[in-house]
Amino acid sequence: MGKLFTTESAASYLGVTPARVRQLILEERLPSEKYGRDHLISEDALQQYEKNGRKKAGRPRTKDLRVR
Repeated sequence: MGKLFTTESAASYLGVTPARVRQLILEERLPSEKYGRDHLISEDALQQYEKNGRKKAGRPRTKDLRVR
């Protein structure tokens, strides 16, 4: 098992606010475990969230629109 992050440390890892992390947990887009008053999020879950392009599961990916 990898490293565990609290809500605030996960927010700094992802570069978002702690409120956004809590919103992602409520939307079940970021799995976590409740520990007291805080949530614990595994490093694997954060990496998986980054890898999937921060989109909801089931949504098709859009094409890359880079100018060539």
